[in-house]
Amino acid sequence: MEETATTEEAVELKASSEAIAFLSSIRAAEMQRCLFEDSLVTVSEGGRELGEFKVTVERTICREQPCLLLHAHSHGAIDNTPCGTAITAYLSLNLETLEQNHHEYVKEIRRQTLSYPLSSVKGLVSEGSNLLLLRVFALRKNVPENMTFLSFDQDTHISTSTYKELGCRQQTVGEEVVEVFGVERTVDSVEDIPAMWHCYFLPDGHLASRVQVGSPVTMRLLLLPLQTHTEVRDDKPVFEKRSLVWEEDMQMHSMFLDRKEELKAEHASYLRQHPELRTMMADFLQFLLLRKPSDVFVFAREYFSPFASLQPPGSTFNTSSP
Repeated sequence: MEETATTEEAVELKASSEAIAFLSSIRAAEMQRCLFEDSLVTVSEGGRELGEFKVTVERTICREQPCLLLHAHSHGAIDNTPCGTAITAYLSLNLETLEQNHHEYVKEIRRQTLSYPLSSVKGLVSEGSNLLLLRVFALRKNVPENMTFLSFDQDTHISTSTYKELGCRQQTVGEEVVEVFGVERTVDSVEDIPAMWHCYFLPDGHLASRVQVGSPVTMRLLLLPLQTHTEVRDDKPVFEKRSLVWEEDMQMHSMFLDRKEELKAEHASYLRQHPELRTMMADFLQFLLLRKPSDVFVFAREYFSPFASLQPPGSTFNTSSP
C-alpha cells in the first residue's frame, strides 16, 4: 500500500528550555567519543535469537559543513513475519537533524511525506539523533531534570519525548558482570498510548540492552567491546610546543663550546702530524687561482688524480651497501 500525504500545520507543542540548552551544551570533542559501533542481538523471552540491531556513526560533510552520518538497522521476525527498520540520518554536532530517511516494514509498505514549519520543530530529536543523545547521557552518567524534546510518534505526528534516569544496575555480558547506566525514553502519541524504551549503557557509552516496555523481545549485547577491557587512564598532559633556541640554554651552549674546543684541538693535532697537508693545499690553491677554471670540481679531480697511484687499494671512505 502506498500513500502520499503532505501536511503543513502549526504545532503548539514545544521543547523545554532545559532540553534546548542541553543540546547547545554538546561539544565537538564530546561527540567524537560517540563515534563507535553498537551491535546487539534481538532475543525472545525464552532466549531464542530473532534478529540483530546495529548502529554505526562516522564524521562526514553535509551541506558544506561538518556533520555526523548515522546508520541504524534492525531485522528479525515477529510471529514468523519478517520485519525491520533502517535509519540513515545526517546530524549536526549539536544533534540537529539535517536529513533523515526512516524505513520500516512489516508485510506491507506505507509511504508518507510530511512537512512542518522550521520554527515549530526547535528542540526536535529524531530517531537518528535520539541514538546519539542517549550516548551523551550515558557518557555523562546523568540525565538532567525536565528533558522534554519534540519528536515524531509512531504515526509521524509531532509529539513530545522525555528522558529520565534509571540509575545503575548489574548486567551479565558474555561471562562478565558489569555495571550499566539506564535511561528511559518516553514518546507521547497523538492518537495512541505513549511508547517507552529502557536502554542501559556500558561506562564507555556502548549500548548493553534495549527494550520497548511491553514488548516480548529484548536487544542485548553478547560480548563486551574490546576497549571496555582496558583500564581507563587519564589523558596525558599536553605541553605547549616551544621552539628550541640552544644559544639561550646555558647547559647546551656550554656543551657546544666544549665540543668546539675539542674539535679544534683534534684538527690542530692532525695538521701537526701531517705537515705535508699544508704544502699540498697551498700548491693547489695557488695553481687554481692562476688557471681560474670554470669547473672547480673537474679541475680538482684532474689535479689530485696523480696522487691516486700512491693510494693503497680500496676505497678512501667506508661505505655500506643495502
